[in-house]
Amino acid sequence: MNKQRRVMLAVLAALPFAQAFAAVPAGYPASYQAVIDAANKEGKLVVYSTTDTALMQPLLKDFQKMYPAIKLEYNDVNSTELYNRYISETAAGGASADVLWSSAMDLQAKLVNDGYAMKYATPEVKNLPDWAHWRDEVFGTTYEPISIVYNKRLVPAGEVPKTHAELVTLLTKNTAKYKGKVTTYDIEKSGTGFLFVTQDAKVNPAFWNLAKAFGAVDVKLQSSTGGMMERISSGENLIGYNILGSYAITRAKTDPNIGFVMPTDYSLVISRLMFVSKTAKAPNAAKVWVDYVLSRRGQSILAMSADLYSVRKDIAGQASGDYLGRVLGAALKPVAVGPGLLTYLDQAKRLDFIKQWKQALGR
Repeated sequence: MNKQRRVMLAVLAALPFAQAFAAVPAGYPASYQAVIDAANKEGKLVVYSTTDTALMQPLLKDFQKMYPAIKLEYNDVNSTELYNRYISETAAGGASADVLWSSAMDLQAKLVNDGYAMKYATPEVKNLPDWAHWRDEVFGTTYEPISIVYNKRLVPAGEVPKTHAELVTLLTKNTAKYKGKVTTYDIEKSGTGFLFVTQDAKVNPAFWNLAKAFGAVDVKLQSSTGGMMERISSGENLIGYNILGSYAITRAKTDPNIGFVMPTDYSLVISRLMFVSKTAKAPNAAKVWVDYVLSRRGQSILAMSADLYSVRKDIAGQASGDYLGRVLGAALKPVAVGPGLLTYLDQAKRLDFIKQWKQALGR
């Protein structure tokens, strides 16, 4: 076990949350006891999430240990499926998720804007940066830079692009080598992928040059991060664009073929957004879950076990967004939670963007 993880475990042991929530946590209002009691009576919590169950096991087990009376049903699906499933179930008046937790920030913001979220003033909101919450309805839970992933065996160190401009140059000058060897999200199938490229287009004036470079090398489109990582590791693809840094960091620890960089010109930072459904069958259990995930304990477990950097302002060490900010500085561009996420969810604008993207790719 490395020094950083030993330190974090020591911190966890020292936290006041180390025992089950038998009493109101420090700093919470006394009335919170009623929320805990009601959550225990509800007995079951349903979470829809885009984060792999295997990655979440330490967090899920810890929550279950702390709240044994609440049966946790955790469903992991891709971002587009999560959105469509929740909409259809809610429209039919049937049972659905109590909590929605997704990396597709724009789709989450749309659900909130359309009135699907329950307003909840979590006691933990004071520990979040201003960009990471909106209207006491939706909350950022992670701090995740977007990375470029590459095959360390097959991409020489001198060719690894450190900026978006360098990636364009690499693909333009080495078109034959990288033909069919670059991968990124299929933005028609992946809500997360669509979010990333639309945010790219906002930040990077030369974005469409990059899209055309992808077209020149016949970029391979995938709907999942896992699929891209497997192809890069095997050498079927050499470079993956717009891959969540958290997944890259985790995979690189055990896979010697995987390398990654966070671009130094700019690195988008996304946060997995969480909200309580207005139609939740277990609203109190949902509130307890949100508070737990945002607590120092929950955030520390996410950072330690899943390499999902903490969004809290008071978490120290290399597993925090604060640490990344000191390393990458102004290159980090957090995607703010709010109405700005809705721009490309206008159907006409969405279709126009996808059309322009496909034209740039030559599809």
